[in-house]
Order: sequence, then structure tokens, then C-alpha cells
Amino acid sequence: MKIDSTIDAKAMQEIIFWSLTLAGLSDLDSVLRQVLSGARNITRADSGSVYIKEGTGLRFSQTQNDTLSQGLPPGKKLAFASFTVPIDAKSIVGYTVQTGQLLNLPDVGCLPSDAPYSFDTTFDALTGYHTQSMMTVPLKTSQGKIVGALQLINAQDERGQWASFSQDLEPLVLFFANSAAVAIERAQLTRALILRTIKMAELRDPKETGAHANRVGACAVEIFEAYAQRRGLSASEIERTKDILRLAAMLHDVGKIAISDLILKKPGKLTAEEFEAMKQHTVLVDQLFSDSHCEVDSMARDIACFHHERWDGRGYPESRCGEEIPLSARIVALADVFDALSSRRVYKDSWKEEEVLAEIAKQKGSQFDPEIVEAFFGAINSVRSVVGQYPD
Repeated sequence: MKIDSTIDAKAMQEIIFWSLTLAGLSDLDSVLRQVLSGARNITRADSGSVYIKEGTGLRFSQTQNDTLSQGLPPGKKLAFASFTVPIDAKSIVGYTVQTGQLLNLPDVGCLPSDAPYSFDTTFDALTGYHTQSMMTVPLKTSQGKIVGALQLINAQDERGQWASFSQDLEPLVLFFANSAAVAIERAQLTRALILRTIKMAELRDPKETGAHANRVGACAVEIFEAYAQRRGLSASEIERTKDILRLAAMLHDVGKIAISDLILKKPGKLTAEEFEAMKQHTVLVDQLFSDSHCEVDSMARDIACFHHERWDGRGYPESRCGEEIPLSARIVALADVFDALSSRRVYKDSWKEEEVLAEIAKQKGSQFDPEIVEAFFGAINSVRSVVGQYPD
């Protein structure tokens, strides 16, 4: 059964809406979420994934599944592990990227006998999900560069029954995929520029790696989303803040580039005098953002300056307490400590997860905002998932 569909004014309005949404985003994760949401909305797909081209492979970078999400408690979402598949004709998504061709498959269980690709049933077997129809689309820019692929699964008809994807939708989806590819490429450039800035700090301080910055940024977003849902914030406000927070949080320790190597690279514990000098990274960073022109700059300044403040007022540089500390800094304070304790350093071994969680619970109401701690534990499965995506 096919969905009756034509490329009409309403469909083009959807394309314009989602394209404008993408144009207003800066962070790669936010862009990928909205690319997938837009494509699924346009095609009425029950689920889908985004793969991003990295070298000779495709990294599984984003997934959504309405059917599997129905059984989750309110505010919870699917956790997924990232993996890479080769760009070759053996897999459906690899074939699409290799050839640059859209594939519209009515039933992946009945593929043509001469098809070079096959359908991997592993996910269905693990989750009990049933994949039937599939549309796989290359994410190709106007210059012909392929940055990845969209995989849309199980089109639904007006009654919500599984259906095949209409061929009438193919030009529409390809058009949207072009806008999506441009947005992804722009977001990748933004992420790369921030990581290069962090790389400068890493040359000074080996602890401040791109992986650490990515983990702190990703964890901060998960904590904020759980916090925002508890507070009843709108979906649009949550998504907009996540887009800004992800980038700003990555720059939390960029001020360390102004600290002496004798302190930054000292393998042992700092003396009281050295620690006082280290504290200056939260003050010196203010100069980097003194001419802020956008919300990312403003939030990055708040985070970099105040993520070492404590809820009880015993932090630095200004001994702020409670809600005097910007919300973004309160969130990153917890995300930073969580990752620092969980990671191995030259001067310490990594803590076991149960030890890390016990310490965070212990610091509720003293070092950390109690509500942020509750949001952290509410999002712990998502936090675990994103941490695994950025290994050292």
C-alpha cells in the first residue's frame, strides 16, 4: 500500500519551514536532530537515522523511533551507541553514499535477488522492532559533495498503518536533503573551529582534550533537557537553548591558555599559591568574550567565568551562591566534575561509576544545585550514551 502524495503548496511549506529551522541552528547535534525530525515529518516515517561521512566510513550519529519511544517514561528518550559502517555496496546506506542514489525500498524483507546490498536484521532482533519500508537518501550539497545519508523507516498512511514511501515524495526529500547537507556542513565547520580553539588549550594543558570538551558539552545538554522538562519549558525553547549550550559548554576551560605551563603541566598536586594562579583562568577568559556579538559568546562567557562557583557560595572567582550563578554554569559545573572524575589523568586513575555518582549525590546542595543534580540522575542513561561517543 502506498501513501497518496503530491508535491503541492503544503508540502513545499513544510520544506521551507524545516529549511529555515536548520538555518537558525549552529551546533551539529541540534542540526542532525532537526534534519531527522524534518525528514520524518515530510515522509511520515515512524523512525529513522542519520549517518555522517567520516573518512572511509559512515558514523551512525542520530536516531529517532516513535514506536520504541512509546514505552518510555515521560521525559525519557532512546539511548543509542554510535558505530561506523564502511562506504560500500554491501549495506543499504553504504550503497546510497557510494552511488549517490536514493533508494526507495517497499519491503526490506523482499529485496531484489540481484541487489548488491542486504538488510541487517540485528537491530530488529535486539529490540523486537519490525522494519518494513525504507527510504535511504544521500545528503548531498549543491556542489555534489556527500556528507552522509538519511535512512527513513516505515512510512505510515493516514490510519497509522505501515506503508511504502510514495515515489512522489522522492524529489521533495532530495530537495530537503540538499538543504540538510548544507546545514550539516556549516555546523561541522563551526564545531571544527571550536575544537581547534580547544586544541590550542590542549597544547598548553594535556587534560583539556577535544574528547573531554565534547563529553562535557553533550552531558550538559542532556542535563539541561531533563531540567527544562521538569520546569515545563516549551519544546522550541529547549531546542534553541540546547543548540547554544552545546557549543558554549565546550569552551568552559578555554581561559587556561593564559596560565603558565609550569602550573598547567605539573603532574602532581598544586600548591596553594599555584592553585590561586590557576583560578585566574576564570577571570582572564572574560577578555576573550568582551566583545560578544551572539548568544553563544554570551553563554560561553557565563560558563567559562562561573563554572567553578558552588551552590553554597564557596567557589570562585566571585563566591556567588545559589541562583546568582548562571544556569548554564551550574549545569556545566556538574558535567565537568562528572567527566573529570570518570576520566583517567596523569595524576589519578578514573573513578568507578558508582563512586562518581555517590560523590555527586553527596555534593547535592553544597557544590551543586540540588535541582541540577536531580536532572542529572534523571538523564543518567542518556549521559552514559553520549559519553561513549567521545572516547579519549
